[in-house]
Amino acid sequence: MKPKRLSVALAAAAALVVSFLVAPAAQAAPVTAAFTKVSDWGSGFEGKVTVTNGTGSPLSTWSIALDFPSGYSVSSSWDATRSSSGQTHTFTPPSWAGPLAPGASVTFGFNGSPGNFPGLAACRLNGGSCSGGGGGTVPGAPSGLTGTPAATSISLSWSAAANATSYNVYRNGTKVGSPTGTSYTDSGLTANTTYSYQVSASNSVGEGAKSGTLSVKTTTGGGNENPARRAAPYLYMGWGSPPSPTTVMNATGVKWFTMAFILSSGGCNPAWDGARPLQGSADATAIAQIRAAGGDIVPSIGGWSGNKLGPNCSTPEALAGAYQQVINAYNLKAIDVDIENSDEFENEVVQDRILTALKIVKQNNPGIQTILTFGTSTSGPNYYGNRLIERAAALGANIDVFTLMPFDFGSSNIANDTVNASVGLNNKLKAVFGWTTAQAYAHQGISGMNGLSDQQELTTTQTWQTITNWAKSNGLARLAFWSVNRDRGCAGGGVVAHCSGIGQPDWEFTRITAGF
Repeated sequence: MKPKRLSVALAAAAALVVSFLVAPAAQAAPVTAAFTKVSDWGSGFEGKVTVTNGTGSPLSTWSIALDFPSGYSVSSSWDATRSSSGQTHTFTPPSWAGPLAPGASVTFGFNGSPGNFPGLAACRLNGGSCSGGGGGTVPGAPSGLTGTPAATSISLSWSAAANATSYNVYRNGTKVGSPTGTSYTDSGLTANTTYSYQVSASNSVGEGAKSGTLSVKTTTGGGNENPARRAAPYLYMGWGSPPSPTTVMNATGVKWFTMAFILSSGGCNPAWDGARPLQGSADATAIAQIRAAGGDIVPSIGGWSGNKLGPNCSTPEALAGAYQQVINAYNLKAIDVDIENSDEFENEVVQDRILTALKIVKQNNPGIQTILTFGTSTSGPNYYGNRLIERAAALGANIDVFTLMPFDFGSSNIANDTVNASVGLNNKLKAVFGWTTAQAYAHQGISGMNGLSDQQELTTTQTWQTITNWAKSNGLARLAFWSVNRDRGCAGGGVVAHCSGIGQPDWEFTRITAGF
């Protein structure tokens, strides 16, 4: 170790002499710290940090705090004094080191495990930014942490922390989410179980202190107590001989419907089918009847055809305002954006606009559930579906449920392809959000097509029962199908609006769905 100490001392002395001979720059550079992964051998890795004093004055001491991702640790270190607390490892100069001269650098290193180290979660130099961005401080601990339990989820909210750009949610000491807003729904939990939560705030400097601990116990009972889990088949009041919703409710036990479709009536103005007003329409009457019978609705905004709000509202804020009109009209607990076709799903600008608008909706309506419904391949999301999920995470949209439409993809076995597509979505959600399998399923939904699809794919009532059983046993959050209008038997009738095209008892798909 002696040669290293001597070389650092000589470098410091040389730099000090130079500092007297060369006039300082008009504006001094900052003190910085740079991390480098020197090597990685699969079961471990070596890291190096270089501290550089870019100022015109000696640096008497320094402190580097490195936040490691969950599951990674330091096994040994050299040329620095180390202390560790959880995932934070703090390094200070060794006892034999003197001040760091102007323009000089010094390095220290460490070994860690396991391998395949993805990089630091955060780096702080003397409490400021390692990149030398003028220092600054991490945010304080958030206050006002509260939680509202359901059977398999807990909805958390807290007061904003000054200078925070994002937050970190910890359940029982493990980080489970990184929302940008002041709310988060933790799903996939066990009923009648107590969980402990803390929240911290982060900015470019790093992560601040955690809040006090909040203990919340989930409720008892079935999964439908979870506000994110719903059996809600589509009901369309402007097409296909719409049935009386109360007749269907009484015959099947279903409580929720997904009401189709909210479109643009011109510009950024929402209306049913782009023509029927939010109030005083057949849709509003049906909603009142459903609620009078003890049920509720989720509006479906968008769809395959028609003049949609996403392309017509010029900004995320304007689009969020259109969504808010629908929320206010019916005092909604949830909204669904059915993002399809080249004008929304395959338009990256509109994708981002929709996601940002839903983020605004979540911030302005604590507790509301947001759902995205989109097409899929037989193995999971396609390019645009994967992008939608990745951008939802990058923008902090905090989407509650990602629902696939596993039909119209040329399937000869809808049950198998629905499961395979859902498993593909599960893998994508785990990779992007870091969820467990159960947590990812708690953020997933299936929206099928009963009877014959547009491409003549066949979903019998027995097939739908198989899909329903699988979705229920895996803890999915949503089950729907297109549509209740078609949930009437007409063997040989083809693909039509008022029946399924197959032989079946009336409302049988709805009855099966209600058991979800």
